[in-house]
Amino acid sequence: VTCKHESRTSIMLRNLPNDYTLTMLLALLDAEGFSGRYDFAYLPVDFTRWAGFGYAFVNMVSHVDAQAAWRHFQGFNNWQVSSQKTCEVCWGDPLQGLAAHVERYRNSPVMHESVPDGCKPAMFNEGRRIAFPPPTKRIRAPRAKQPGHGRAAAEWTHDATANCLQQA
Repeated sequence: VTCKHESRTSIMLRNLPNDYTLTMLLALLDAEGFSGRYDFAYLPVDFTRWAGFGYAFVNMVSHVDAQAAWRHFQGFNNWQVSSQKTCEVCWGDPLQGLAAHVERYRNSPVMHESVPDGCKPAMFNEGRRIAFPPPTKRIRAPRAKQPGHGRAAAEWTHDATANCLQQA
């Protein structure tokens, strides 16, 4: 990967299987040799279907690690679930770096207390999950994206919450 911006550390993994979870993504990163080489990961979840949108953001600890992850996962298709999808990698845009991701998500509805941990952005230090910095303002509950029906995150069903938690 040639890049004129040698400080980029954030990549976007696209074409992930929709039933991939954050836990599965983290296990994949670790199994493929990237344990301890990332400090942020987020796999957005559609709260109406309780499935991923098919992409994730990962911040690597260095530009060299980001390039290595890019090379490794571009064209990757050895998923833990049955899928014909082939991963595509691009630079995270507009967010680059851990600080930018923290700033973007710390006050986001996805960090609301009603959202299960397995569905939230996660931070890491030397391979261990660490607490996300606290919000700087009141966080509103996320809304499910259902046309014509806004359902508050506080209305999680037991089954949906259990699905997300079992993947955490």
